[in-house]
Amino acid sequence: MKFSVVTLFPELVLPFTREAILGKAQEKGLLQFDVVNLREHAQNKHNKVDDTPYGGGAGMVIRVDVVDRCLQNLSPASEVIMLTPAGQPFNQKMAEELAQKEHLVVLCGRYEGFDARVETLVTREISLGDFVMMGGEAAAACLMEAIGRLVPGVIGDQESHEQDSFSSGLLDYPEYTRPESWQGLEVPEVLRSGNHAKLLRWRRDQALERTLKRRPDLLGQQVLDVDDTIALWRLGVPLEQLEKWGAPAAQAQKKIRRKGLVQNRPLEAAESSRLHT
Repeated sequence: MKFSVVTLFPELVLPFTREAILGKAQEKGLLQFDVVNLREHAQNKHNKVDDTPYGGGAGMVIRVDVVDRCLQNLSPASEVIMLTPAGQPFNQKMAEELAQKEHLVVLCGRYEGFDARVETLVTREISLGDFVMMGGEAAAACLMEAIGRLVPGVIGDQESHEQDSFSSGLLDYPEYTRPESWQGLEVPEVLRSGNHAKLLRWRRDQALERTLKRRPDLLGQQVLDVDDTIALWRLGVPLEQLEKWGAPAAQAQKKIRRKGLVQNRPLEAAESSRLHT
């Protein structure tokens, strides 16, 4: 897979492509990085790529003709991505989709951004979130890492990213390693028990609990089975809310009554209000 990053500041991007897992993946030929200096396509004495905005206003705007010349000189791309606060929010599902492509071109803006006509040259506009940075280079690095790590062979253990936060639709469960005891905090016994079935259930329950506490909006997008439904109910989620999320609440209620289960804790007011936002 190839990334072509178009930027006014190649020195901000190049180190990121040479170190750690991305650097090793490039050495193995799994990933290829081409960092392109947009100024090389300016075609004027001072390599100027921007100009004042029509209609007035502060700042400078990157010219569409310069961007077009740059893109014309690159090899054919699967996607041409413009990084912009006005773009579609980037998420794990998008990363998985883009990881299937052969060549991604990423345009990093600066100043007041690109001439609006650049939008006709791209296939996708992406934003990292509802905030503004000074340029797209840091965002490009995030994209390369999030997408590049999904390319087969880049990470040795395929399961390591299949179980990541958001890949399963839930936040990831907590991980532990040695020492077994640290300042009175113990590694959960189930992780040391060797009982694989209990371990899997514990991890699923922990992922559900973390998601409930931190990102309850994700739970309405999940396929929840009876055991998931009971786990969330025991954490205080009303069966009525679980039913709204499409969970098998009626089946769960029968099992709850049959086994005489009780809720472990009620939801706090703040947590309860977040379920409906």
